[in-house]
Amino acid sequence: MEIQFHGAAQTVTGSMHLVKTPGATVLLECGLFQGRRQDAHRKNRELPFSPRAVDVCVLSHAHIDHSGLLPILHARGFDGDVFCTPATRDLCAAMLEDAAMIQAQDARYVNRRIDKGELAGPPVEPLYDTEDVARLLGRMVAIPYHRKTTIAPGVELTFLDAGHVLGSAIVVLDVDAVGETRRLVFTGDLGRKDRPILRDPEIPDGAHVLISESTYGDRDHPPIERVEHELGDVIERTIARGGKVVIPSFALERAQEILFALKHLRSEGRLTNVPVYVDSPLTVRVTDVFRMHPDCYDAEMRALVARGQSPFDFHGLTYVSDVEESKALSASATPAVVISASGMCESGRVLHHLRAVIGDKRSTVVIVGWQAQHTLGRRLVELRPRVPIFGVEHDRLAEVVVLNGFSGHADRGGLIAFAEAVRARGPLRRVALVHGEPQAQRALIGALEERGFPDVRAPAPGETMPL
Repeated sequence: MEIQFHGAAQTVTGSMHLVKTPGATVLLECGLFQGRRQDAHRKNRELPFSPRAVDVCVLSHAHIDHSGLLPILHARGFDGDVFCTPATRDLCAAMLEDAAMIQAQDARYVNRRIDKGELAGPPVEPLYDTEDVARLLGRMVAIPYHRKTTIAPGVELTFLDAGHVLGSAIVVLDVDAVGETRRLVFTGDLGRKDRPILRDPEIPDGAHVLISESTYGDRDHPPIERVEHELGDVIERTIARGGKVVIPSFALERAQEILFALKHLRSEGRLTNVPVYVDSPLTVRVTDVFRMHPDCYDAEMRALVARGQSPFDFHGLTYVSDVEESKALSASATPAVVISASGMCESGRVLHHLRAVIGDKRSTVVIVGWQAQHTLGRRLVELRPRVPIFGVEHDRLAEVVVLNGFSGHADRGGLIAFAEAVRARGPLRRVALVHGEPQAQRALIGALEERGFPDVRAPAPGETMPL
């Protein structure tokens, strides 16, 4: 029995891990790599293993850096099932179809510029289309939380709530290792305690091996109340100087949390006259999926819905789906808040909004999520004076504000507490850190070793860890 780490190894994108057991080969996730265009193009088209050799796939949640290459996996010969929670399957139907359409739109836009001589390089081809997505969805099998299911010879799967996004799961695999059962726990992306909308992460029993994310392994998040206040301050000062606030946001969870925060700020009498736009067809669809799954809500959210209140609607909020409306919003000089995908500023309508405001010193770009290396979002976080948008360099005059407190990932304290809780409930001896950059992983390794964890490592890409 062994694990091969192929994606999200010493980086925070493209999650992909192979678990080889005596009876089957199980793929944990098949995520899209995001980063430099050329690197991303190569890595996303060249799977590091044969899809035909994979028996089953397990998906922890619907974020594209965890699910985004599943259509390619299936198109290239994988004919097994993809197991996930019911909410994750519903979200993937929206998110993967949107990913395919955005790839086609961006390819057309870039290719037109290449044809005009405005950009250099070969023509761009989408990774997959909506037909590939439809065929993949036919292989997805939904399993509720806490229902142990045999997914391959000698391999049983149980999902626990990860508290990260709607439907997110901690993956528990019980493997028959030649007459002796070994329990492997994979966090996927681990959520935070006491967050709005979703329940807290659950703690598994009996783990022998823990594969844990480590995105924020070197820092702690501020309280959500403080971050909401800071968001209100940013919006108020930007509107006062006549600018726009553009919030690049992941359509799944982060956009809903931002809306929840804005609704709360308005209930306190702030931002009452500020128009808010959600310019993302995907966010509209994802928000509809949220309404379909109250089974994933925490007690506070269920109580809000029971009182007949919508957590994702308020006076002055407009959802934009039409392309012409989006273009008009981008061209408008009227002060407003615009929430748009993608969260790492690599594709989608947010690029058009950023291009419109990046040279305007009155405007503000608010970063509310993790930005992978070499993405436009990371360049904004680093406050670079010039940034590329659609391949063209622009002077960055707009203010950039980073609010990491909105993150749906557990911070350093949360990751340590989770690992200690898992160890307290079982014979845990080995921890492998994934989904984190080296600096964060080194800090978390040191913190866990100080607490007596005997074997903590951060596998490199392609590394194999025997169990």
